[in-house]
Amino acid sequence: MSNLDNIKRLVQSEVRAELLNSVSVATKDVHAYPPVKTLPEIEKLRILVTGGAGFVGSHLVDRLMMAGHQVIVVDNMFTGRQKNVAHWLGHPNFQLIVHDVVEPIMLEVDQIYHLACPASPPHYQYNPIKTIKTSTEGTLNMLGLAKRTRARMLLTSTSEVYGDPEVHPQSESYWGHVNPIGPRACYDEGKRVAETMMYAYEKQAAVEVRVARIFNTFGPRMHPNDGRVVSNFIIQAVQGKDITIYGEGLQTRSFQYVDDLVEGLIRLMDGNYSLPVNIGNPDEYKVKVRGPCSCDQTRRNADCRSVCCMSLVLAGLRDPDQGSDRVELDHSGPAGDNR
Repeated sequence: MSNLDNIKRLVQSEVRAELLNSVSVATKDVHAYPPVKTLPEIEKLRILVTGGAGFVGSHLVDRLMMAGHQVIVVDNMFTGRQKNVAHWLGHPNFQLIVHDVVEPIMLEVDQIYHLACPASPPHYQYNPIKTIKTSTEGTLNMLGLAKRTRARMLLTSTSEVYGDPEVHPQSESYWGHVNPIGPRACYDEGKRVAETMMYAYEKQAAVEVRVARIFNTFGPRMHPNDGRVVSNFIIQAVQGKDITIYGEGLQTRSFQYVDDLVEGLIRLMDGNYSLPVNIGNPDEYKVKVRGPCSCDQTRRNADCRSVCCMSLVLAGLRDPDQGSDRVELDHSGPAGDNR
């Protein structure tokens, strides 16, 4: 069986599971909501979050809701999961619309956070043409909405726009080292075109735009089968399997906690800087971390080859002194790429 067949089977099973979960969640009566700030009507914004039922999107929705704004989530549930926002269902400030951004939608909004697009290799490679359409047609539709409603729009781009960089770390002025026909091209090039469209609309139609290039992010609600190093390590550790290290494990990655990313997105949206901004952890870590073995916490009597489980390593990556209160949009470009 080919790798593509395996990816299709995986995604199809995930979609079936999400449909079943959506039915079960919809039948529940949700009464207890997280605390929400009460804002004067003049300060309350109507904010659209596309892809708002996904990993990052749902955390952004939490922040915006608790700040007292009205939030509209638009998600086609391909990789999003309704349970990520189930705690807001029924709240008067919250609206969930199951819709594909490839198709136009008529709404009245003040801000648009455009996150909609499969972001992990198994998902964006499952249907490359749809991935390209989401980044291009979907972004065009959101820009059209922003133009009509005079809303400020933020695009979540990616460190993948730098391709396989020959410069480390990458600053926003680096144009990248890319392969337009490789297996990642449907995602990389789609995001590059999306950025181009953002600034074309800014120049020609006076749309207020913001572009965030996101680096590796981890935290609650990560999709367990997204094929990335963090989730792969955690799932293997929990299941009692050997931790897979490619090569010598000397490659480095930067990891940021999702709350810090959300803080950066909100500050970028509300700030006055309109050029692309890298958002990530400036510190890199080797994939293979040697030290005291702590793997007994996840599996017993197994030889972990002195490689600490990434789930335990990541717990130490987010120093409280490097948390949300220290997020700065300094445009200096964090190290590493999103691979």
